[in-house]
Amino acid sequence: MSDSKKVVLAYSGGLDTSVILKWLQDNYRCEVVTFTADIGQGEELEPARQKALQLGIKPENIFIDDLREEFVRDFVFPMFRANTIYEGEYLLGTSIARPLIAKRQIEIANQVGADTVSHGATGKGNDQVRFELGYYALRPGIKVIAPWREWDLLSREKLLAYAESAGIPIEMKHKQGGAPYSMDANLLHISYEGRHLEDPKAEAEESMWRWTVSPEAAPDAPQYLDLEFERGDPVALDGVRLAPHEMLARLNEIGGRHGIGRLDLVENRYVGMKSRGCYETPGGTILLKAHRGIESITLDRGSAHLKDELMPRYAELIYNGYWWSPERRAIQALIDQTQQFVNGWVRLKLYKGSVQVVSRDSKDSLFDQTIATFDDDGGAYNQKDAEGFIKLNALRLRIASAKRG
Repeated sequence: MSDSKKVVLAYSGGLDTSVILKWLQDNYRCEVVTFTADIGQGEELEPARQKALQLGIKPENIFIDDLREEFVRDFVFPMFRANTIYEGEYLLGTSIARPLIAKRQIEIANQVGADTVSHGATGKGNDQVRFELGYYALRPGIKVIAPWREWDLLSREKLLAYAESAGIPIEMKHKQGGAPYSMDANLLHISYEGRHLEDPKAEAEESMWRWTVSPEAAPDAPQYLDLEFERGDPVALDGVRLAPHEMLARLNEIGGRHGIGRLDLVENRYVGMKSRGCYETPGGTILLKAHRGIESITLDRGSAHLKDELMPRYAELIYNGYWWSPERRAIQALIDQTQQFVNGWVRLKLYKGSVQVVSRDSKDSLFDQTIATFDDDGGAYNQKDAEGFIKLNALRLRIASAKRG
């Protein structure tokens, strides 16, 4: 064990992090500072303060920060400018929150003079990697305590027994066996893992979903939305300008009502195993569709295709915890350069789990109706030019065919 004197703990106030708090006090004999981030998980956070006080944390060592606006503005929106999806489906709702939490943890450590940070991620998951890569990128000499890689409290029963012996308040749901799933929520998504979902053959129960109705139970009439974009970011919904976190919250509400954004996924974790999870990302699903809609008329082919080629790499960097890496920053700079003319509006049709772009327009549109028309274009496009283009592109095919048969 290290000689840590003051530790900043990422603290939710739940069973696991409350046990970690007491375990740090018992095993490291260090001063503990708790940090609880409000990134839109929709839970009352003041109980975390009260529980920390009960466990002997000084009031000045308890930090509860509202990071919702920073989360959406500086992390979610930049990621969506790239139309980012991991393994073809996952909108990275958990992954994109970790670099912000790590950033704020390091800022607090610097503020209070702490030499160590700690988190509650397990030794099997991706989050341990995401947190710690963030820590080391932002403060190379920081010490890290990851209790799940040190202690022997590797079952819920052992955690409960430790909590009871240490006088940690235990919620009734834990006494009755705990929640059926491990859940993580923020303004972008809510995820479900574990227990019933550990069997990939088992269908998730309808009662599990919290943000969305089933598509079958969604309204029988479609809803239309107008989203306005400036430099690749959504700024107004149905003519009303909204702050980034307000925009995402509103789209979550609307999308959830129409059964949009459910996902059941078996993904490849960074640590090498496959993991099954279920996700609800209603607002993000709408934004992704709308962003591609406005890009379709404002990006030229080369820029659009280059973005599509880079996106899987960009997504993998975020998934694997490399938000603060030089290569992610470099790709981000290129992506943001392409967004300077991604301005305009998109109209979307929401209906029973689906999102469709039905119209779009922009002052920066590259769509030229006089050229694209199937009617007489008045000489705007010479169709005979295509003959030479085709022959030049076919030349290597003709040569190979003539030589080799």
